[in-house]
Amino acid sequence: MYAIVAITKHGVDIARRVGEELPNARVYYTNKFARGDEDEKGIRLFEGNVRLLLPSLFQTYRGLILIISLGAVVRMIAPLLKDKKTDPAIVVIDDKGEHVISVLSGHLGGANELTRQVAEILHAHPVITTASDVQKTIAVDLFGRSFGWEWESDEKLTPVSAAVVNEQHVAIVQESGEREWWNYDTPLPNNIRIYDSIDEALAAKPDAALVVTHRLLTKEEEAILQNGVLYRPKVIVLGIGCNRGTTAEEIDAVIRDTLEELRFSMKSVKAVCTIELKKDEPGLLEVVRKYGWEFVYYTPEQLNQVNIEQPSETVYRYTGAYGVSEPAAKLYSGAEKLELVKKKAGNVTISVALLHH
Repeated sequence: MYAIVAITKHGVDIARRVGEELPNARVYYTNKFARGDEDEKGIRLFEGNVRLLLPSLFQTYRGLILIISLGAVVRMIAPLLKDKKTDPAIVVIDDKGEHVISVLSGHLGGANELTRQVAEILHAHPVITTASDVQKTIAVDLFGRSFGWEWESDEKLTPVSAAVVNEQHVAIVQESGEREWWNYDTPLPNNIRIYDSIDEALAAKPDAALVVTHRLLTKEEEAILQNGVLYRPKVIVLGIGCNRGTTAEEIDAVIRDTLEELRFSMKSVKAVCTIELKKDEPGLLEVVRKYGWEFVYYTPEQLNQVNIEQPSETVYRYTGAYGVSEPAAKLYSGAEKLELVKKKAGNVTISVALLHH
């Protein structure tokens, strides 16, 4: 949610206008400009210096839209800054509503995108100074973010970003994940080159690299990360069956061991799929909540519509389905061939599929 803050008469007009059109926004302004309809519109009034209000807003909201002079804003937020991964987006609008300026957390906090949204509402000029946006190139810290990709580590974000905007040779290797990550209406910059494999990229000796894969890299391949960022796309689908009462710890251990055997990353898991009978299984629910994975379940009739390699009469007698983990993984992923057809480990049966884009 966003907070829109104004302290002048014209600023109040702008704040109310933006507040009406921007989703998930709450307006704040000084009580000396109260118009009598604030309660009805959910507008918050405050008295005294806005400097006293900012610390609580800074901690509460995802972004702050401040109709206050840029210099004053810089001085007020300076003592509140902690880390670009946690600081909220800060956007400033001038008192005539002509310019909307992205001030803080442009990428990770979303200030650049928020600036564009607000500028569109006001028919104003968006002011964005982030080099990757200005140059229409890849924002390394946002690469794949809209698809849910995760970094393996943020250690090299800054030097790799520098290589991108300074037009050094940057290699991209993508083994899995969504392919529609280039959103500009211009071609990919000449300094960014796509390679079919990590080995091919290493042979080209790039200055930096972006690697997108669900695989755990080999020791030799890890050389690409000396100045590289590794992204984990959400492409792994786990089909899971288990005995009633199986603990979360056992399920978690089987998942970890299985993915380690396959040399797959836990960070690339997208969903856990099972039979409807297990939709309230405590151990399963605890695991998916722990990792924030999707949890999907199917009826026996749906599972039985899938051709599987290892049907089981025993499973059918207990569940009404000839298999659970294998058909569930196939149903969600749409894959004809699984990375792991089925493995029984203690009280857990697991199958693994990949989403192909």
